[in-house]
Amino acid sequence: MCGIIGYVGKKAAAPVLLEGLRRLEYRGYDSAGVAVLNPSGLVVRKKLGKIDEGIARLLKSRPVTGTLGIAHTRWATHGVPSDTNCHPHLDASGKIAVVHNGVIENYDALKQKLIRAGHKFKSDTDTEVLAHLIGDDYERRRAKNAVNGDDNTLAQAVCDALREVIGTYGLAVICTDFPDTMVGARRGSPLIIGIGKEENFVASDANAIVAHTKKVVYLNDYDVATVTSERFDVQNLGTETANVQISKLEFSQEDAARGQHAHFMLKEIYEQPQTIRNALRGRLDFEGATAKFGGLNMTAAELRGIDRIVIAASGTSWHAALVGEYLIEDLAQLPVEVEFAHEFCYRNCPLEKNTVLLVLSQSGETADTLAALREAKRRGHRALAIVNVVGSTIARESDGGIYMHAGPEIGVASTKAFVSTISILTLLAVHLGRLRHLSAKRALDVLRGLEELPKQVEKILAQNDALKKVAKKYTKAEDFFFLGRGYTFPIALEGALKLKEISYIHAEGYSAAEMKHGPIALIDKSTPTVFLVPQDAMYDKTMANLAMIRARQGPIIALATEGDKAIRKVADDVIYLAPTLDLLNPILASVPLQLFAYHIAVARGCDVDKPRNLAKSVTVE
Repeated sequence: MCGIIGYVGKKAAAPVLLEGLRRLEYRGYDSAGVAVLNPSGLVVRKKLGKIDEGIARLLKSRPVTGTLGIAHTRWATHGVPSDTNCHPHLDASGKIAVVHNGVIENYDALKQKLIRAGHKFKSDTDTEVLAHLIGDDYERRRAKNAVNGDDNTLAQAVCDALREVIGTYGLAVICTDFPDTMVGARRGSPLIIGIGKEENFVASDANAIVAHTKKVVYLNDYDVATVTSERFDVQNLGTETANVQISKLEFSQEDAARGQHAHFMLKEIYEQPQTIRNALRGRLDFEGATAKFGGLNMTAAELRGIDRIVIAASGTSWHAALVGEYLIEDLAQLPVEVEFAHEFCYRNCPLEKNTVLLVLSQSGETADTLAALREAKRRGHRALAIVNVVGSTIARESDGGIYMHAGPEIGVASTKAFVSTISILTLLAVHLGRLRHLSAKRALDVLRGLEELPKQVEKILAQNDALKKVAKKYTKAEDFFFLGRGYTFPIALEGALKLKEISYIHAEGYSAAEMKHGPIALIDKSTPTVFLVPQDAMYDKTMANLAMIRARQGPIIALATEGDKAIRKVADDVIYLAPTLDLLNPILASVPLQLFAYHIAVARGCDVDKPRNLAKSVTVE
């Protein structure tokens, strides 16, 4: 969940590294630091706090020079956030600097071994242990290779150290003996090489380097890369040979910028009409009354042969998976089970012969989701994926899948990737349904409804000022309920999560019918309830559930269908959605809930793009 950037070239490294850190801050932001190599040796600057309040000020007051450097923005795992625990960390000699994402599970055993050998440690981190381990191996390698004349000593030392490591890592290493060389390595934590002209980069995320190059190499697990200003070489710890493929980034520097919006989250909410169009583009087949995909890598016969689908995901993607369960069971009549990815890996979930695993991940690097994919494949099952990031590990390791093409999502709280995922799941449900018993008429109704969604979302966005006024009424509330039924139940869960994530208000999502089984005891005048009550098949039932809240004097904010006059009589505030099919209500209902959470968070003075304790991509278990 931390961020790495490294640079080697002809430019001053520090400004490039600082710019990259700013672009990576959404990945981790309790502290940040840089290490730059110049003729006087390694110069390290690191500071607790967010980029502009910490490391940027430090570099301004104490600038560094040099054309080789590595940098890191941290989300603490081992060791509390502090200047001392901040990366980069040095080895015992002070000649080697390391930045690291991931968790070294056996760091304590390694640390004790190094202490017995005379090493002393300054921090509480597993990364400093790794730095000392690399330094120890480097000194042994250097003594040996001085005789043999081998100039690859640093990379060899990194390989030696990593063979002792249990855990996950994405790391970058520099050494005073190699003024034009970085070494990068990955296992379970993403790392890429950026290829420039007389300059090269390593980074944990393409956002950090998109301003400089669009040519990248996505490293695979156990890859170790040696990167200079002129070239790069990749070896693999397991096979000694690596599969290297140069890819081109799909997005631009402008796509990853905030533009005129106050926050990335707001920008991404407003991008959702286009996000939906991107998800649908080239996939609507009106002539065949179906959806078409180019990357599933399964024949029609193989898709018909599926008896069950298990969807594994985490966080917001798990809520999208719940919508997917409703969609696929409704349209394709296929049994679907939704699993938390982190639970799927550790319980003995029975998978019948014709079961397919479908994983959902915006980043394509979510650690527990990747582990679920690997577990299913280990057991001989086909694993498909819906991801946003082209070239991500899940995209590369899945047997087939579908890209969202949503563009970079920087805000920690997912918005456009969520609606993109649901849009694609709807298409997938239609596709699977048409291979079974779904009628052409119903399929066409769904496709036409999907085609209308971008305009309908734009209509919701036009209500932003009204939503802002509603949100401001409730900024002092400390507890919220979000209630829905049928297709909108998962959106109640997602609405509650959004509010929790960015405003730090306690919120719970429930099926509206579940309230009478216990949670209604918490309803009072100070506890607002957001009711999702579109005019769908569950409308009358949901209205009856709403009446129970009203009778107990709980404030009610309702999301209702345009033209519903009855809702005005029982709700304190109403936000209207365009009429659509029941199964498309989740997409429309998501947008006002995102704006509602956003405006409450802003009014409460919260940093919506970088909420406390959270990072964008969870790349450690």
